Amino acid sequence: MSAPVFLIEAARLTADRVVLDGPEGRHAVTVRRLRPGERVDLTDGAGLLAEGVVAAVEGKDRLVVDVLARHRHDPPSPRLVVVQALPKGDRGELAVETMTEVGVDEIVPWQAARSITRWRADRKDKALARWRSTAREAAKQSRRSRLPEVADLADTARVAARLSAAARALVLHEQASVPLRAVDLPATGDIVVVVGPEGGITDEELDLFTESGAVPVRLGPTVLRTSTAGVAAAAVLLSATGRW
Repeated sequence: MSAPVFLIEAARLTADRVVLDGPEGRHAVTVRRLRPGERVDLTDGAGLLAEGVVAAVEGKDRLVVDVLARHRHDPPSPRLVVVQALPKGDRGELAVETMTEVGVDEIVPWQAARSITRWRADRKDKALARWRSTAREAAKQSRRSRLPEVADLADTARVAARLSAAARALVLHEQASVPLRAVDLPATGDIVVVVGPEGGITDEELDLFTESGAVPVRLGPTVLRTSTAGVAAAAVLLSATGRW
């Protein structure tokens, strides 16, 4: 069984004995019920991972960990960014969870023209916090030493700007003639792929994205839900770039 992963500040990982407290310590003690002698890994979420063993349990929210070894994982290259149109219901959290698990480096929530869900001003911060919390927990579950970034909500103009700056820009579209697996991919820089909403990308959005340098591509003969298309595209791209 793999050792559980917990997040902790980078400055605290320099010591040979580390105290894990707060919400992470409480989860380790009361939920995971870790005991002395059990293996545990600690990460700062930015590439530093410390392998450890539980030395002591103090109360209900403190775990003392002896560090056995440290590993620094370099940032992946190329970097994979998925622009995810807001799905309806809780499918947004599902999309974030699965894309985090497969290894997406950044997720950009996008308010598309045909998005059914709308992050109004009075609920945007709360919705974004849910996405970020989902990414954090999925990263721990999948034993990532680097947490994915969940960017602020983007409008179509900001998405176009991200596409213009990318090393390779792609838009998933069911009517595209180019299969995703056939696209040439860079060895470095950002690969940015856009996933549209349930109602599809409008002609105006597609025109703007192609003018910004994006290539329309299709995944396959079937049309996937917006909440699953991103993870399917990520799997293809991570395999094609050699990251998988």
